[in-house]
Amino acid sequence: MTPILPPARVAFIGLGVMGAAMAANILKAGFRLTVSTRSRAKAEALIAAGAEWAPTAQDAADGAACVCLCVPDTPDVEAVLFGEDGVVHGAAPGTVVIDFSTIAAAASADFARRMANRGVVLLDSPVSGGPQGAIDGTLTCMVGGADAGFSAARAVFDAVGKTITLLGPAGSGQVCKSANQLIIVAAMQAAAEALTMGRKAGLDPALMRQALLGGSARSFVLESHAKRMLDGNFKPGFRAELMRKDMRLALAAVRENGVFAPSTALAAQMMEAVVNTGRGGDDCASIGALVAELSGLKG
Repeated sequence: MTPILPPARVAFIGLGVMGAAMAANILKAGFRLTVSTRSRAKAEALIAAGAEWAPTAQDAADGAACVCLCVPDTPDVEAVLFGEDGVVHGAAPGTVVIDFSTIAAAASADFARRMANRGVVLLDSPVSGGPQGAIDGTLTCMVGGADAGFSAARAVFDAVGKTITLLGPAGSGQVCKSANQLIIVAAMQAAAEALTMGRKAGLDPALMRQALLGGSARSFVLESHAKRMLDGNFKPGFRAELMRKDMRLALAAVRENGVFAPSTALAAQMMEAVVNTGRGGDDCASIGALVAELSGLKG
């Protein structure tokens, strides 16, 4: 396939916190950008910076060498791709579609097969790195799909990410993202329990975290999420309700692959509890507040 290089046209559909930042970096990389999202107000900053507006996914895909999307869940991806005004109706054969959403692996593989029937390559590429990584263009891209499509779209990936790995056939990126999320939630639960233990034993949890950061327990979760827990700062970077969705996907992935996964099961149940206790709109690190509450601590 021909490499997709600036100033080729790239379409971006879905301009939430992550999508808007990724689209901005694609524009900064020199690509001509077309954007589409349910609320045009979310696109105004990009339009002011030089992007063109498309009212539907079909219109966005028309004339684009690469179509990117970042939407919340599996049904949203299916609607964007195959709905009445979906990408499939506007994308020409040879177009590469990159789905940056986090959805079910089996669905990703099915969507790739359906797009391939139209001569379009679909790559699943869920990301990790959070809103700041999206802004900085340093996301980790976990990619599944055809090597030819991945190679052709490499410049688009380079505009949004730093660690970019082709993991295997369609759906592979989603499996890796489930692994990422289950590790994060299990580690957050461990950090929450450890800090709560320290508080109940009379230790200063901030000093305890400082000590732990100097040893083998050091991790991004201890550096970032545990700091949120100590500060009581649960302004959403990644909402708990979205992490619950991701953990449901992780549960499905371990079940489909016959994995003995008690940590995944417990972590998923904890995210259900976080959301069901009214914290769904808070950052997923609010698991720390739930553990403290269940341990008899206030605040």
